[in-house]
This record gives sequence, structure tokens and C-alpha cells, in this order.
Amino acid sequence: MSTPHIVAQARQHTLGDLPRRSARRFGSKTAIIDGDTRLTFAELDAVVDRTAAALDAAGLTKGDRVALLSHNCWQFAVLQYATARRGVVLVPINFMLNPDEIAYVLDHSGATAFVAEDGLTVTAHKAIAGADLLRFSIPLGTGEAQPGWRDFTELTSFDGPLPADVLVADDDPTRLMYTSGTESRPKGAILTSRALLWQYASCAIDGEMTFDDVEVHSLPLYHCAQLDCFLNVDVYTGATSVLLPAPAPAAILRAIEEHGATKFFAPPTVWIALLRCPEFDSTDLSTLRKGYYGASPMPVEILQELSRRLPDVRFWNFYGQTEMAPLATILRPDEQLPHAGSAGRPAINVETIVVDDLDQPVPAGTVGEIVHRSPHATLGYYRDEEKTADAFRNGWFHSGDLGVFDENGYLSVVDRKKDMIKTGGENVASREVEEALYQHAAIAEVAVFGIDHPYWVEAVTAVVVPKEPGLDPDEIIAFGRTVLAGFKTPKYVVVVDALPKNPSGKILKRELRSRYGHLGRP
Repeated sequence: MSTPHIVAQARQHTLGDLPRRSARRFGSKTAIIDGDTRLTFAELDAVVDRTAAALDAAGLTKGDRVALLSHNCWQFAVLQYATARRGVVLVPINFMLNPDEIAYVLDHSGATAFVAEDGLTVTAHKAIAGADLLRFSIPLGTGEAQPGWRDFTELTSFDGPLPADVLVADDDPTRLMYTSGTESRPKGAILTSRALLWQYASCAIDGEMTFDDVEVHSLPLYHCAQLDCFLNVDVYTGATSVLLPAPAPAAILRAIEEHGATKFFAPPTVWIALLRCPEFDSTDLSTLRKGYYGASPMPVEILQELSRRLPDVRFWNFYGQTEMAPLATILRPDEQLPHAGSAGRPAINVETIVVDDLDQPVPAGTVGEIVHRSPHATLGYYRDEEKTADAFRNGWFHSGDLGVFDENGYLSVVDRKKDMIKTGGENVASREVEEALYQHAAIAEVAVFGIDHPYWVEAVTAVVVPKEPGLDPDEIIAFGRTVLAGFKTPKYVVVVDALPKNPSGKILKRELRSRYGHLGRP
């Protein structure tokens, strides 16, 4: 081997290296708890090695893409480290997508293998539609795997020889995260070990995360919030992770009590659901010390209630997006009430400013687009040079969010520049919903936007102009369920004679939000 190669080997620090390095520090300590399954850090590293070797034996090589469709489970964690260890790119897929939406991700990413939990193989099989992919089913007992899907246990129990190590560079693609963005089709944000590990350092330092933490993970791991702000940081620091398949309030409370959890993350909607859960007051939550939220600001009245009912818990607000791996700014515990609603200040490895339409910085108090410089940032959008160049114009990553800094340097996000709707912790592109609804033969025009909602934070709302009078709003909602994932389907539909427009013909969505905002109020 050449000297540069062996030097690069000695200096390598990638996502795939994390389980091994934590195993050398905390080998006998519990790393992951998933139901009856418990893995120490040494056991986690060993099963990652076996799975990585099995991927190699199956013919997967550096740069290949493996799609993953699954609820939270220990196999999800193992696969992401195993693929990273071989230089294979993981493509996590939202399990709420329909077969056509999944098929787009498979085709665009060029996936050569597909791993799905048993109960999701029916949907996955429809998405594949005869494509020649390696197929593995994770046996979670959520349904019967479809014919032609090999048991994922073949990978985790592989007993063949370990292949030679693969040299993975800091900026080699490690993961493709498909983000709703603002287009009718999702974009594949390329994340590298450089982006991820710098982001983990920011989370650990600014979020005060330590090796003695025990964390309950209930939000989907296909989102980089739960995966990269929390689970992977826990593995990096040597903390213990408890995996739940879904954010069911009673199950979360039981897990915190049973495992003595010290930290927990959820969007405001889930924190609100915990407060309203009948078991809240009877559950021992005395070990909980750190609470995190994101996706939207926490309402002041909820912050006040949390401080009363969980007086020993300190809270952080994490703001960011997939392309930032995902952390950008943080509102810290002592800033919660004095700066309620703020996204805080830039994380330790992030530089954030607000710019005008000419990309010039604007003074405090002036609304503009939020832009970042950071090693957290995506390498770009897969197979889309034009969108990559636009997002990184003038040497800053453009978030697409509008924001304003106050005189003390605290950022507030005031709007989505291109009509992104954030509902229940999910991103929904209004244009995608509009294009889906336009498939209904009776719709002449449609405008989709988000309105404030006490539970969903924002509710997807559609205002429709029919081709003929008499169109029933419930018919549109029912149709939406046939062409869209459930979280993208409008919660409210209003039928009108005409949409408000400016002189150039642009639909005035701000006016629609104002006019119909009352629909989401109790």
C-alpha cells in the first residue's frame, strides 16, 4: 500500500467507525435496548461487522445504494453502521409513503438492494414493480414477508470471513436523505461522514449530551432528527439508547420509568400528547433531566406547563433541516422563556446569517433568508447540479426559510420561503399536494397551504375552485388519501368560486392563510 493510503487509514473517522471506537471504551455497557433485545457496545460492533461482511458477500460495493423501509428497531441501527463501514450509501425511506412515492426514491437513488420490515414488504413489493433488487425482510412480526424477500437475519448472523477494510474518506457519500423540499418531487440530500460527525459534536457540546445518558428514541429513525441528533450521538458518546417503534405517549412514559431515561426528544405535538396522557402524573419521571424539541417552536403556555410538571427537566430547541445533517441553531435551557418562539443562536460549528434577495446581509430586525456556512452542510443534491448550485450560491447554504435576528443575536423563523408545511413533525411540499389533487377531474384550481393547528402545529389545507358547482369537500379529502401519504392529505378543504391573485396572476397564499386560519382553532 502507498504511504498516502496507510496514512488515510490511520486518520479515518467515519460513521462506520463509531460502534468500534465506543466498544473499545465501553465494551460491556448496554448500547441499545429494543424490546427484549439488548446489545452491549461490543455486541453492537460485532453484529455490524457480520452484517458488513454479509453485504460484501452479497456483492454490494462502495458507492452502491441500499434502501431501508422500517420502523425503529435495532436492525435499523446495525444496517446504517454496516453500510457506512463498507462505503455503501444508505437510503432511509419514510414508511408513510405510498408505493408510487417509494418507487420514485428507489429509481432516483439507483438503489440496488432494498431492506424492509416484514409488515411493510407488501408496500415495498408494489414499489419495486418487478425491478431486479436484492431484497431482505426484517423479521419484526408486523406482518408476513412477501415471497422473494430473504430474511435479514442472514446478514446479522453471517459467519463468513471478514473482508478487507474499505477506505472511506470524510466526504464520501454515506447517506441519501430524501427531503420534501419545495418541489413536487423530493430531493436526495447527500450526507457524508464529515457532515454527520461535525454535527454530532455540535449536538453533544451544545446539547450537553454525555456517556451516562439513557435516552428513549420514539420518533422515526428515517428522519435525521432522531437518527443524527440523538441516536448516533448516543452511540458516539457511549450513552444507552432505548428504541420504541412509534411515539405512543403511554409507551414513552413507561419506557422512561422502566429504563431510568435521562433525556428525550420529540416535536411539540408529542410533548403535548405526553402532558395530556392519563398516565403522566402516575409515572415516575424523576430520572428525566434533559428534554429536546424541534420541527416548530414550543408554545409559551406549553413551556410553562412543562416547567411546572417537570421542574427538574431542562429544555433545548433544535432548529435545522435535513441538508444541515440537520442541526443549525439551538435555543438553550436558560433562554426558553425569555426568548420563547426563537430558534436560538447558531450551534458551535455553524455560522448563520440572514440575507436579502441579492444575498447581502441584513441588519437585526429585518426579515430575510436564513443561510449557513458549516461542515454540517450536505454535499449537494444527488443527480441535481442545478439545485445544488442554487442552494450554495455565493458560498452559503440557502435554507429556504425566512427569518429575522433580534439585536441580541437570537433567530426567529417567520415563514417558509417556498410554502413548506410542517405538520406533526413531517415536511409537506404544498406543490406536491396541489399536483396530486389536480388529478381529480372536477378540480379547476387548487391552492394548498398550512394553517396553525393546536395539535399538528400546521394543518395541510386546500382551497379548491371546482369546474362545476356542487363539489363536496369530503370527496376531495377522500381522493387525497388515494394519491398521497396520510400526513400529506389535506385536513381541511374549502370550495370557492375563485382564488385571490395579484396582478401577475400569482395566488395570494398569505391572504388564504389569513382568511381560513380559523379552521384550525378549537
